[in-house]
Formats: sequence, C-alpha cells, structure tokens
Amino acid sequence: MKKFLSLILALSLTIALCTAARAENPIVQTAFTPDPAPMVYDGRLYLYTGEDSEEDNGFYNMTSWRCYSTVDMVNWTDHGEIMRPEDFEWADPGSAWACQCIERNGKFYLYVTVTNSGGRNIGVAVSDSPTGPFKDAIGGPLCGPNWLYIDPTVMIDDDGQAYLYFGNPNAYCCKLNEDMITIDGEIIQQEMTTEAFGLRPFQSDAPSSYTEGPWIYKRNGLYYLVYASGGVPEGISYSTAENPMGPWDFRGVIMEPGDSTTIHPGIIDYKGHSYFFYHGVLLERGGWNKRSTAIMEFKYNDDGTIPHIMHTEAGVSQLENLNPYELQQASTMSFSDGMRSVTDGNVYITSADGSGYIKVSGADFSGGAKSFSADVFADSGKMEIRLDSPDGKKLGKISLGGEAAGCNLSTGSGVHDLYFVFKNAESLRFESWQFGTDKNPAYGGSSALPAVLAAAGVCALAAAVWFVGFGRKKRGK
Repeated sequence: MKKFLSLILALSLTIALCTAARAENPIVQTAFTPDPAPMVYDGRLYLYTGEDSEEDNGFYNMTSWRCYSTVDMVNWTDHGEIMRPEDFEWADPGSAWACQCIERNGKFYLYVTVTNSGGRNIGVAVSDSPTGPFKDAIGGPLCGPNWLYIDPTVMIDDDGQAYLYFGNPNAYCCKLNEDMITIDGEIIQQEMTTEAFGLRPFQSDAPSSYTEGPWIYKRNGLYYLVYASGGVPEGISYSTAENPMGPWDFRGVIMEPGDSTTIHPGIIDYKGHSYFFYHGVLLERGGWNKRSTAIMEFKYNDDGTIPHIMHTEAGVSQLENLNPYELQQASTMSFSDGMRSVTDGNVYITSADGSGYIKVSGADFSGGAKSFSADVFADSGKMEIRLDSPDGKKLGKISLGGEAAGCNLSTGSGVHDLYFVFKNAESLRFESWQFGTDKNPAYGGSSALPAVLAAAGVCALAAAVWFVGFGRKKRGK
C-alpha cells in the first residue's frame, strides 16, 4: 500500500558557488515531447508539445498534448496532459498532431491537428488558464477536413487581427475573427514557389522547399514564417514578408536535418533573449517517432536575418536561481534519468524501474537551510538528497515505506544543483518538496507530521490531566 511520508532531514550544506547552470537537451526526459510551441504570458514562458507514445506502433503515435513552463529557462515544471484527441467528440481517438496556444482577452486558445474519416482538421479548444483544462470551443473543425491541413500556427498582429497558418506540403493562411474560433473570409493557399520558399534539395522538380510545421511571428515590422523544409529528412528554413499573408521571400536555411525524419520550429523572445525550439531523436530510448524538444539561444544579425544554428546537446544558461524555500513541484527539474511523468488529475513523478534521479539546477540557499520536507509515496526503497552530482555530497536519506523521522539540522548556504536520487523505490509517487529555515521550517505541502506532533502533545496533556486528577483521587489525596 502506498504510504505518505512527510520528512525532516538533517542537512549539512557546504558553501560551493557553482558556475552558471545550463539546460541540457532535450529539456524534458520524463516524456517524449515533439512539436514544441512556446508562449510567453504574465512573466512566464509556457511550452506546449505533443506526446509521442512510449509504445511503438510503426508510425507516429501522438497520444496527447502537454504543457511545461519556466521562469529561468533551465528548470521546467511539467503541468501534465492538458488535452487528448478524445476530448474532441468528432475526432478519431489517438489522432493528435502538432498544436500551438495563444492568449487573447484572458482566454487561452489551443489550436491542434486531429483526424476524422474525412481527413485532417484544425480544431480549437479554449481555457481560462494556460495550463488548462481545455475544452472543444466549437464542437467541430475550424478548418477541414482535408488531408493537407496539419500543424497550425497563430499570430495576433499589432492592429488586433489574428492570422492562422498551417499545411503540408502547401502553406495555407486565413484570418481569424476576434472571437478566435471562427474564420474571417477564405482559406488562401500561398504561392509555393522557389522565390517564396527556396528550392528543395535533390528534387529539382519540387516547387519549393517548404514541407510543414510553419511558425509565424512579427519582429520590427517584418513578418517571419519559419518551417520544416527540404522533405525527408527535414531541416528548418524561413521566409519573410511585409504583409502577414505574403507574398514571401525565401531567406535561407536555419538548421540542417538531424537524426529525426521530422523537425518542428518555434521561436520566441523572453526576458531579453531570443530562443529557438526544435525536436529531434534526443533520448536514448527515443527514435524517429519518439521525439524530444531541444532549445538554443541565438542572436539576430544586424539586418534582422536569423543565423545558422547547429544541433547540440548543450542548452541555454539559467536566467535566475531557483528558490528552494518555496514549495516546489517534483515535476520541476532541469534533467532526470530513469524517471517518468504521470497525470491523474495531478502531476507526479515516478520511476520506470524504481531507480533514477531528478536534477534541479541553481538552487539558492541564501538565508541558511535548516530543514527539508517531501510529499513522496512509495512501498519501499530510499531517496537520497545530494549536491552537485548524483553521487555528490549526501545531505540526507529517506527510507521510503518507513516511519516519518526527524533530527537536528545544520545551517548551510550557497548556490547548488540538487539531486534527488531514488534507489529501489517501488510504486514511487513524488509530488512536491521544500526546504526550510529556522524562522520558516519546511512543513509545507500536505504534511501530516505537524498534525501527528500536535496530536501527541494533546495526548500528553490529557495524560497529565488524568494523572493529576484521577490518579490523585485513587490515592486519596
């Protein structure tokens, strides 16, 4: 039976200032995350992806759409599944393709690709929160059915007019009404010429290099359309225009094909930095249909062109340190090994075989850490807290499946990478954690320990009352 443990661990934190932490590509290891689509809202960067199945059916098997978010570009919080194809009653089960989310007037609109008997469709869902839950907004396709309608990308221009692009092997565009769930006018196919989208390598008879996965945005008055290009295997190219509906001028290749047959771009500015998202076969257990998101920082050239970007395992620098004294979700991490993410109404972290670790980058222990608590369930095994590497200095150990324990604590400080290392943790369910100080002990989350201690105090007081009262009467005093 799963047991809840709320634990206070002795910590001896050495002062060891680390070099600036960096992300590691892929940025998510607990699930496969194809087709990245970033969005900035209220000071936070949200990333929407698909989810390729761990099971290989011989084709692309995307089962849901997921959401992640960050404030430092290195530690990402997994918000779990936000929607499934089955949530569109008119769509075929298990027919998810790429998505993108955008905010307007306090509502969040998720544009997705799903399939039904007539072909592929662009559907739209709506939510009051960037992390969902999302619900079908119109009860049918926004665009489609048409087997060429995939990979929606959406932009709201400075004048408030919204535009939707999608399509393979042609690029289609339409205007959206202010309600974001109806089309204004007709769907227009772009001129698929070499001048607009470049020449497809090794295929002189192909009209253009454009393939699929468009990403539209505006910068300094110029419209950018970035897209998967060149056929299979795909690279990434881009074109620019002075009008959001074209005509487009081909500007060049951004990224050459990598180890995946497909690729999917996303570009966004956040906190003064420009970031380039794409997917590839980046996990050891991955494959051509089990893809993962990577991220690179880049700088535009002085003339506004995008530089050539190389595939790399190195990620981006951490923008700010993480506060370990705030209650943190266990799904917030910069890297992991052997772990999986599960959504069952909440999001929790488990282990594929009972072992593995979670890395949290750049935790700032200014003020002096004195305690630690974790909301973690397991039938057996142990959880170790270490500094700066999976086998680094051990700060404490939790015996999973045992009794809650407490002990005296030592003060420590400094900026460290934290590692939560699990060994033989059967039926693991890790939900949240928090460090504490003298003034604010780490009794966060749904800890049962304070209640246990309070109950013990009440029992002791009751026993004392009984002894002084009833006990004295029995002795005739």
